[in-house]
Amino acid sequence: MNFEKIVSVYDSVPLAEKAVSTLKAAGYKTDDISVVSKNTLASVGARDVELREAGLWRRLFGTNILDHEAGIYGRTIQSGGAILSVRVPQSEAARVMELLDTHNPPASRTMASMADASDVIRLAEEQLNVGKRLVQDGKTRIRRFVIEKPVEASVTLHEEHAEVLRRAIANPEFISDVDWTDKTIEVNESVERPVISKSVRIIEEVVIRKAGTDHTETVRDKVRRQQVDVERLDVEGKKRAA
Repeated sequence: MNFEKIVSVYDSVPLAEKAVSTLKAAGYKTDDISVVSKNTLASVGARDVELREAGLWRRLFGTNILDHEAGIYGRTIQSGGAILSVRVPQSEAARVMELLDTHNPPASRTMASMADASDVIRLAEEQLNVGKRLVQDGKTRIRRFVIEKPVEASVTLHEEHAEVLRRAIANPEFISDVDWTDKTIEVNESVERPVISKSVRIIEEVVIRKAGTDHTETVRDKVRRQQVDVERLDVEGKKRAA
């Protein structure tokens, strides 16, 4: 069965609501009727700048909405009016338009033909989105401490000691020089001892800093995608030959 969507413009929301009541009284279902007003558009986040754009009204009423019709719809909403749409069988379109015209005939009306347009299958597809997060992978600890190691060095030490030498002499000339008084001679002796002192010098420095590197890693996963399989059947439910 073919259907049509009839779109009518009203100067005020109450007029559109009266038209809705007339359609319901004539037996048309509430699910097939909708009223668009400034409040309903605001509730779904539509902005004023979008009201006169054809894209908004084509999403609501069908792709056959013309640019000048979109302008009429936008001005109607901004001025406080309302837009009524109703989905009816194609054979009842004329009757429905007569019912709508009883409430202040609308300034604009469009009809969109739909062949069982309510049966829609939407296909979804997952996408793989890869982000990054920083995690701690470990620590590097640098500790300074003191060790001791044995060392040695060679040094030449000098010593001075008194030597006492005795030698026999027989020279008669020294007899006249004989001194019979007591006499003491002292000789200072010396010896060098090693003296240890320490000095400090800088032999090395250790610089601690972070070095960054980048690498590319391939992430593998699975994403889902919906598809459709179309089968053409005859009246007995058997698959038709291609």
